[in-house]
Amino acid sequence: MARLVLLRHGESQWNLENRFTGWVDVPLSPRGIQEAKDAGEKLRSFTFDRAFTSVLARANETLRLVLDTIGQTGIPIEKDKALNERMYGELQGLNKAETAKKYGDEQVKIWRRSYDVRPPGGESLKDTAERVLPYYEQTIKPHILQGETILIAAHGNSLRALIMELEQLSREQVLELNIPTGAPLLYELDSTGKVLDHRYL
Repeated sequence: MARLVLLRHGESQWNLENRFTGWVDVPLSPRGIQEAKDAGEKLRSFTFDRAFTSVLARANETLRLVLDTIGQTGIPIEKDKALNERMYGELQGLNKAETAKKYGDEQVKIWRRSYDVRPPGGESLKDTAERVLPYYEQTIKPHILQGETILIAAHGNSLRALIMELEQLSREQVLELNIPTGAPLLYELDSTGKVLDHRYL
């Protein structure tokens, strides 16, 4: 049996400021640093074979803090923009509450949570899935099939795209899927990569 841990990065400075972040390289907030260390404490019993992360600093730093905490800094790590957060286009850097006042709560919710509606100049969740899922299938899943224990440190929407596939969620179900920062989500998978069980640690 393989084990896969998905971890959304700790709170970033723009999460704290309620801004759309996307591909802007924003550091962790002090709370986010603590969330990453706390995630490491929850993962002390795990021995990871390898880790994957995006190219964005908030995910990289979360992964570094987790591996420091559990004393596994020597494992292979692969960084790829395929795991980057969804690109929010013209919304990047804008305050979410101010954007809702301008465009309406419902429109902003559609941009943030729908499957195939793009924000102006940005990516939909469908677009994000179209880079995340091939990367998972080609690069990560072969290690799952070998029974390895894998850690992915990434972002709310890149992980939503992956969870939608792992759990076979509908477009309606993924609309309500929210992944908390710094909370390790464990999947246990069989020899074909099918999910047997999943839970937050």
